[in-house]
Amino acid sequence: MVEVVIFDIDGTLVDSVDLHARAWQDAFRHFGFDLPYTEIRYQIGKGGDQLMPALLPKDVIERRGKEIEHDQLERFRREYFPLVRPFPKVRELFERIRADGKRIALASSAKQEDLKTYRRIANIDGLIDAETSSNDAEQSKPHPDILEATMRRLGLSDTSAAVMVGDTPHDAEAASRAGLRTLGVLCGGFPEVDLRAAGCVAIYRDPADLLARYDGSLLTRP
Repeated sequence: MVEVVIFDIDGTLVDSVDLHARAWQDAFRHFGFDLPYTEIRYQIGKGGDQLMPALLPKDVIERRGKEIEHDQLERFRREYFPLVRPFPKVRELFERIRADGKRIALASSAKQEDLKTYRRIANIDGLIDAETSSNDAEQSKPHPDILEATMRRLGLSDTSAAVMVGDTPHDAEAASRAGLRTLGVLCGGFPEVDLRAAGCVAIYRDPADLLARYDGSLLTRP
């Protein structure tokens, strides 16, 4: 049986994918790169270490990558973080999972210092057993580092006992590499076909939909 449910945050628990994409577009433009919004948006869910190589030349990243990533982070915190809102029924879903005797973890490509703000926005303080961030990983999603760190933090070696919930193909790819199954949610705006192709075993509209169909989900089956 599933013992642990590991959640991504951006686009899964809170409505922030578009805001991150805007902050990246602003930062790229500030450094002279006018990149299409749709191309940037599809890379959201990755940390800067994986996002920038998909969009910028290698020599630019070597020279300016740290500056660009810092600029994006500060822009997001200053201009866009206040606009982030939770998706419906997140706390109720977490309470249902906890009532079922399962543990909950967060595994995000966000910075550790931002997780407190995300927990407050999602109203999930007091319901989390472990959390990991890009600070805990050598490489961000779609690499498995963050999820492997989460499993270690939970003291869990049996990957069949944990399930990932995420909104991007990058979440599903990272989970697959870590040996975990993934439940996909569409609220982050990524196409269902891409989520399934990346390995999601079931798809839900959002956390409220997962809560409504909880009893028939993978979370209640071996």
